[in-house]
Amino acid sequence: MSFKRKAPPTSAGDDAKKPKKNSDLTSFFGPPKVKTATATNNGGLAGGGGVVAESAPTPKFDKDKWASGLSEEQRRLLKLEIDTLDPSWLAQLKDEVTSNSFLELKRFLQKETASSQKIYPPMEDVYSWSRHCPLHKVRVVILGQDPYHGHNQAHGLCFSVRPPTPAPPSLRNIYTAIKRDYPSFSPPPKSAGGLLTPWADQGVLLLNTCLTVRAGQANSHANHGWEKFTQKVIDTVVKLRTRGVVFLAWGSPAQKRCAGITGARHLVLKSVHPSPLSAHKGFFECGHFKKANEWLESRYGPEGVVDWNLDGNKSVPMKGPAKDVQGPVKVTEDQVPSPKEDGPVTEMVENGAGWNGEKKDDKDEFEGDDDDDAIAALEEVARLEAEAEAAAHGTGKVKE
Repeated sequence: MSFKRKAPPTSAGDDAKKPKKNSDLTSFFGPPKVKTATATNNGGLAGGGGVVAESAPTPKFDKDKWASGLSEEQRRLLKLEIDTLDPSWLAQLKDEVTSNSFLELKRFLQKETASSQKIYPPMEDVYSWSRHCPLHKVRVVILGQDPYHGHNQAHGLCFSVRPPTPAPPSLRNIYTAIKRDYPSFSPPPKSAGGLLTPWADQGVLLLNTCLTVRAGQANSHANHGWEKFTQKVIDTVVKLRTRGVVFLAWGSPAQKRCAGITGARHLVLKSVHPSPLSAHKGFFECGHFKKANEWLESRYGPEGVVDWNLDGNKSVPMKGPAKDVQGPVKVTEDQVPSPKEDGPVTEMVENGAGWNGEKKDDKDEFEGDDDDDAIAALEEVARLEAEAEAAAHGTGKVKE
């Protein structure tokens, strides 16, 4: 038996004499795989053997052609999505928006409008998160719950309000946490203190669980289909943003939305919610803003960090993301795959001081309206109180 290797077949004619294009080691073996780093609990780098592979460019999405293939009812129900959802998102969510569950949601919203219900945010702002932060720019995801339900408040970005509405309590507490990470940070003036579009424009996806609400009725559009849609948004980010995204999961509802994010590709930072009902339990010292930037710099380089300033004051030494949002990955240390972990959980100590060192005032700046971001915390408090009362009546002891 002969073990001689057979000569490979050659091309016929002149082609066999032509030199091969890019006939070097790279072209023979293919481009080298790039290894990146993941963050530890203290914002450092951990060694390992994980590899982050970049996804192929998404084929050009022909929105007009897609819309022309819809039924007349679908085009009518999905007019808002066709007109205002950024094409980078619509290209990935087109199957979701034509699903029966989403069309039922749109029929529900149509009935709300037909019955003269006032809905927030204004319809043209429902998908403003997608236009400020196209899919290919996403580097950070902040998850909210229900839109604010008052005039000139919600405009499609979680925690954000339009000027001249002052920053609501949860956002003021977020500013406190930023200042602890970056002492030179100063919140913007009160008259424009709640507009977060500068963050969204840098690649921070500010996404609520529900995207609409009745005026004055918190959670009124919950359980009608928005939850499924926004979970699909999250899943799309997880799948397609292969260079890695930081998820800031504040409170148990947000953490549940991130429960399926495993492995070392993305980073999930968890803490209590910034609501006045829970922020004093440790949110102020969570360190998420600095940790997010340290991790982003390890993935994207110095141009990949977020400038958390909102008032034009560039005293915090941070730059916004580069325009080339999905360029070559910076080669750093290897990853450590963590298949069963969502990401580090921040241990926090209690502190209720405000950003300027003064005692925090929990009064709602919306003149009596509940801070909608605190709804989950309120429900949890009510549940615990009810359990304690029932246990006390039943056994004479409060349930621990």
